[in-house]
Amino acid sequence: MLKGIDPLIGPDLLLVLAEMGHGDEILVADANFPAAATARHTPHGRVIRVDAPSPRVVEAILTLFPLDDALPDPVLSMQVVGDPDTVPETVRQTQPLIAAEGFGIAALERFDFYDRSRGCYAIVQSQDLRRFANFILRKGVIATS
Repeated sequence: MLKGIDPLIGPDLLLVLAEMGHGDEILVADANFPAAATARHTPHGRVIRVDAPSPRVVEAILTLFPLDDALPDPVLSMQVVGDPDTVPETVRQTQPLIAAEGFGIAALERFDFYDRSRGCYAIVQSQDLRRFANFILRKGVIATS
């Protein structure tokens, strides 16, 4: 345990967050997401499990992780299949966290989201059993001024 670091950020996740560079993306996936199959396509290659709901995992990551302001949409969620205008409960719960960082959450069609996930640096799988509790976060820079 370290002072000032959210207890959900274990050693494996802390290392991944530190390794990631500007523009790298990380996926926070729900418990139903095909995380192991997707992780095989990522540089990290493994799934990091965090025993908490997806919005709480996003909250923990944001304590250490700046979002990218160089390009639009640094936070992505998965659209509800067959009803793309519906905002899932988990997205509604996460929106205030992202808004506090000055951003919104854009939604991708399910299979576009899967394709984008394969390009993520790493996969974090939450224990969220709710559907569509998946988020891709793009890392920004920490400015000195």
